[in-house]
Amino acid sequence: MPIVVVTGLPASGKSTRARQLRDHFVERGRKVHLISENEAVPKALFGKNSHAADSQKEKVVRSDLKSEASRHLNKEDVVILDAGNYIKGYRYELYCMTKASRTTQCTLFCCIPQEQAWRFNGQRTAPDELVADNSDVAYSRETFDALCMRYEEPQSNNRWDSPLVVALPEDTLDVEAIYKALYETQPLPPNQSTQNPPLGATNYLFELDNIMQAIIKEILGAVKIKAFGQLRIPGSSCPVKVATSMSALQLNRLRQKFITSTCRASQTAPTPLEQVPSLFVQFINANTIGC
Repeated sequence: MPIVVVTGLPASGKSTRARQLRDHFVERGRKVHLISENEAVPKALFGKNSHAADSQKEKVVRSDLKSEASRHLNKEDVVILDAGNYIKGYRYELYCMTKASRTTQCTLFCCIPQEQAWRFNGQRTAPDELVADNSDVAYSRETFDALCMRYEEPQSNNRWDSPLVVALPEDTLDVEAIYKALYETQPLPPNQSTQNPPLGATNYLFELDNIMQAIIKEILGAVKIKAFGQLRIPGSSCPVKVATSMSALQLNRLRQKFITSTCRASQTAPTPLEQVPSLFVQFINANTIGC
């Protein structure tokens, strides 16, 4: 399944772009599966704002979206995943799924200033009720700000975000670039789906720090919306326990301590990066309220 992963801030025009892309591919004779978070959330019996404020509900919906995408795996039909897709770890999971199916992928980033997205959000007027499609339901200010704070913007130098097509609100969508990325490039090689290229010492520390920064961002996002309790972190086997006492200062001090202890312990054999989320979460729990 050639897949287009749509991502962007809330109210950034993702669904509009997804429909434009669907119409283009249909005109070119392609079968299209448009998978929408706007439909998945009500289907899971969640309200739009309550879903976005609860990490466990978000996890359920992300799993539903990924499962539906995997059901349409083939090399010809197009899957358009219209969702926030704001966690880079989740986008990496989709990338691995694409590699396993021997097909191609493209990321469409709906880029918009946060203030403009908030104005667009204010134009939505539907009540936050269980309807088939919640596209016209507005986010509350608190939820909107929390989602923006947690958003991990795609980068073209990340292999899981590449090729990356950026669309500003005033732009005409470059459908030809997306079509070429899906149908005129070689499929991703599946034998490397779980392997990372060798990292030098500098690159290793950079990747290590990026992973921890992303985890801290998730935790602070949960603290801001008062989602206290267990928070599942992508890639970690142990949930982090979010407490009211957690702050950016405290978590960054723990990050520095973890970097120091990891570097000392891995002078001969660096800790595999895929183990870092679990280890860092365990470190946070052990140094705050326990795992």
